[in-house]
Amino acid sequence: MVAPATVARAQGLFNVVGGLWPLVSLRTFERVYGPKTEDWLQKASAGLLMSAGLSMLGAAKTSEGLRYARRTGIGTALTFLLVDLVYVPFGRMSPAYLMDAAKETGWLVAWWKASRDGR
Repeated sequence: MVAPATVARAQGLFNVVGGLWPLVSLRTFERVYGPKTEDWLQKASAGLLMSAGLSMLGAAKTSEGLRYARRTGIGTALTFLLVDLVYVPFGRMSPAYLMDAAKETGWLVAWWKASRDGR
């Protein structure tokens, strides 16, 4: 059984850390995911990911907050998953982003399980 509050906090923290990484060290991020031609775009995406994560962490304390965190978490995961699945096959993004696709799929499964548990 998966508690929605646990998923919200875990994904929120995951998104904050994931957003911080390219802001703190774009060089190490690019070692894993490949070089970027538009550093500003990577940093903007990272900031938005951090914002979503912070919102999830702050919202997960009430039932209304959990619904908000769920929508934010599912929306964030779907967005990144679709970008990964569209742009990796066309060679626009490194195949390393398929790791990201797997992680985002994991968040969608976690939210699905949390919903099925009826909490």
